[in-house]
Amino acid sequence: MEPKIWFITGTSKGFGREWTIAALERGDKVAASARDVSTLDDLAERFGDSLLALRLDVDDRASCFEAVHRADEHFGGLDVIVNNAGYGLFGFLEELSEQDLRDQMATNFFGAMWVTQAALPVLRRGGGGRILQVSSVGGVCAFPMLGAYHASKWALEGMSQALAQEVAPLNIKVTIIEPGGFATDWSGPSAKRATPLGDYDDLRQQVAEARRRRFGIQGAPGDPAASAAAVLALVDAADPPLRIFFGDGPLAMATAEYETRLATWREWEPLSIAAHGSSGEETTG
Repeated sequence: MEPKIWFITGTSKGFGREWTIAALERGDKVAASARDVSTLDDLAERFGDSLLALRLDVDDRASCFEAVHRADEHFGGLDVIVNNAGYGLFGFLEELSEQDLRDQMATNFFGAMWVTQAALPVLRRGGGGRILQVSSVGGVCAFPMLGAYHASKWALEGMSQALAQEVAPLNIKVTIIEPGGFATDWSGPSAKRATPLGDYDDLRQQVAEARRRRFGIQGAPGDPAASAAAVLALVDAADPPLRIFFGDGPLAMATAEYETRLATWREWEPLSIAAHGSSGEETTG
């Protein structure tokens, strides 16, 4: 198999770093972006010219286009785009400032959008490629205190599903990765938290307890390093899925979510049909 050329965002830690290492270890080349490129110094020393470290804040559209352009010029093309940069924002919706919300969408949604837009001409010129969008089980289900995060991931999922249909004739395949709980710092140092309002203190405790129970049922968090083999398999698959869960637990969560939705839609279907009304005109087809 010919070595592939990757462009990965958010490579300073977690999934991005592990996937960068996995690609490099098998002989691929990686343009690895991070806000702090010093976190990649050890990889640059280890892998030499196979790694191109790029300082990038994905919130900035012009910088995304420049970074993709530099990677394209340096390696002579791109095969795999991984939009991994993102963070968690914790807070009830009333607690979130306008800036909190705009920052969350700028990184988690618009950052992926800008990199995708910048990369598509490169992939088209090369005759195809892969785009991996890192969403979350939170792109399927939603929980209190994470409304802004869910909004960003649901937006990413909708955009990516439409994108997959738009670029399929161009031999570009899109996969949305939806991880469950992993041992990253998503809820640790990388996370941001809104200033709490006292009126939500009791509910805040209940939400925290529910989260502990949820992750207790799931068991030990997943190992980001173990996910690297799965990413390589996705990239190499002839017919990759549009969506895939990473981890043990998300499928059960999503199954319960969709069973509840279907039951509600069916229960209220008579009202749904009544809302349709009648135009008084007969149609055929």
